[in-house]
Amino acid sequence: MARLDDLRLMAKVAHLYYRVGLRQTQITERLGVHQSTVSRLLQRAEKEGIVRISLSLPSGLHPELEDALQSSYGLREAIVVDSIDREDQIVRDLGGAAAHHLETTLGPGDVVGISSWSAALLATVEAMHPSPRAAGARVVQILGGIGNPDAEVHATQLTRRLAGMLSGAATLLPAPGAVGSARAKRVLLEDRYVREAVALFDALNVAIVGIGAVAPSKLLAASGNVFSPKELKSLAARGAVGDICLRFFDAEGAPVATPLNDRVIAIELEQLRRADRVVGIAGGRRKTAAIRGALRGGWVNVLITDRGTAERLLRSGAQSRGSRRSVQRVARLARGARVP
Repeated sequence: MARLDDLRLMAKVAHLYYRVGLRQTQITERLGVHQSTVSRLLQRAEKEGIVRISLSLPSGLHPELEDALQSSYGLREAIVVDSIDREDQIVRDLGGAAAHHLETTLGPGDVVGISSWSAALLATVEAMHPSPRAAGARVVQILGGIGNPDAEVHATQLTRRLAGMLSGAATLLPAPGAVGSARAKRVLLEDRYVREAVALFDALNVAIVGIGAVAPSKLLAASGNVFSPKELKSLAARGAVGDICLRFFDAEGAPVATPLNDRVIAIELEQLRRADRVVGIAGGRRKTAAIRGALRGGWVNVLITDRGTAERLLRSGAQSRGSRRSVQRVARLARGARVP
């Protein structure tokens, strides 16, 4: 076929497909060519510049940042939301995005672990709607939820409300997250209901967790499930930057081993890693170093965060992966800046 004839057929197929709205099978019937030829011509039309596909994304969506986070940190998925640089607003915005993610991804056979004492997780379950597609999922509390009576309701509400949204069963962990001694922990682990919850830790295929800085959040501090200032200072001196379920790690994500671990009633980090999907919901300047450490350690593989935190993670995280220039370019694109 001559070059001009080839281009003419290519243009006709593209017109019928993109402008007229015919399916490939209909174009095959109209033009008398094989469907594989139609498919091939559509692909060539893009290469020849006859067809140019552009995306017009609504404001507030950041696929470039999400792709860069996934590439830089090896994440299965990243979700980046717009928010102002204020912790309470970030929590609400992350909660809305996380609720939609869970509603659309959880299934009936899932065993879902959820942490306690996280404002972002509380905002998530409060924003959720009933999810019939996940009816029958089991929800397990993976960090002890007993503490100050005024704050304790948050921990139980997380687990029970999520189970209610999924029309599933809730398994509570009726113990404090942090106890006074290793001996007290051993005694509590002998309780039948504590044992039932702990036995499910290895069965999780989905875990939903907050990511905390070394200095506890207001909700965690109010719960009473915190270590003393001296103990927190000791953790920081050992390089701790954050925690998941009161299991602390350093800037590279390596667990920080101290005797405090023997006083925590919660899932272990290595147990968490064995879950197929670990969804971390966290953002804000105060938690950036903790989130970075959790990502570098591979403790979460789905991250839901805010735009400002995503940009900070890419700037600092890329330095340890030799891709700083490309990540900065993506961040500038997401801000709408011109990139050479």
